[in-house]
Amino acid sequence: MHVPRILQDGRVGQVDATVVPRFAGPATFARLPQIDEVSDVDVAVLGVPFDAGVSYRPGARFGPTHVRESSRLLRPFNPAAGISPFASQQVVDAGDLAINPFDIEEAIGQIEAGARAVLERSHRLVTIGGDHTIALPLLRAMAARHGPVAVVHFDAHLDTWDTYFGAAHTHGTPFRRASEEGLIDRSGCLHVGTRGPLYSTSDLHDDHELGFHVVPSVEIDDLGARGIASRIHERVADRPVYLSIDIDVLDPAFAPGTGTPEAGGMTSRELLAVLRTFGSLNLVGADVVEVAPAYDHAEITGIAASHTVYEILSALALGKKND
Repeated sequence: MHVPRILQDGRVGQVDATVVPRFAGPATFARLPQIDEVSDVDVAVLGVPFDAGVSYRPGARFGPTHVRESSRLLRPFNPAAGISPFASQQVVDAGDLAINPFDIEEAIGQIEAGARAVLERSHRLVTIGGDHTIALPLLRAMAARHGPVAVVHFDAHLDTWDTYFGAAHTHGTPFRRASEEGLIDRSGCLHVGTRGPLYSTSDLHDDHELGFHVVPSVEIDDLGARGIASRIHERVADRPVYLSIDIDVLDPAFAPGTGTPEAGGMTSRELLAVLRTFGSLNLVGADVVEVAPAYDHAEITGIAASHTVYEILSALALGKKND
């Protein structure tokens, strides 16, 4: 069956919402084409439905499907960024990776292999998780292509802890492992939006030694979106940047559907405003993780996550335009 699509500048875009209602049609991200429907791909959106690394509430394995469903209302032109992200670059949905839900070590290998395979067909990769364990294999794939990357990590938590129950690979450990493996540029990484209790002051000391600066949530009122963006740009400079966003960086009022919520987080408006400054960074890849739809209400979290991905795609389009 032929599906009417928006065609702009030779690129295949979304299903035309003036012909096919938004509640119908393909269930891809923003109703974009699947990767096999086009030849040249600039950006691939990949689902990684894995949550065996969570330490509290499970359910993020259903995140990719939920975020895609919540993306049906996204439109072709982004007025805040001043760009049509699907016209200036070919964006596709690469589907979901098939991952072993019972073996974390095997799953990590499958995710890395899957990401590398997609990157052979696409210049950039934006991943929807899944829990934050997936950031480690994604960073392995990124470092293989770009060398060590500066990580900009939006999260309520540091995710640089050493282990849970003796397990080296969980959603609380990916950035410690990435730092130990030399996947990140320790001179250019930072966390944004961290908050809540820690185990001890050594958590912050270890985090600094692993290469991260911190912009905690308690400073956001004073800094504002512009101040946060300034801290990020100053820290990463012209390094290749990998962006990792745990949706729990948002306050539970804006993202209830997540596994480890913490009070006192960013608003969705603040997060999106900061992301709109990323078009001038050397952004090489990104993930949005920890959407757990069982705890969501009226797609609040899914909509926030889908708009987050949309702003990332817009930033990549701006970066491509400025090349």
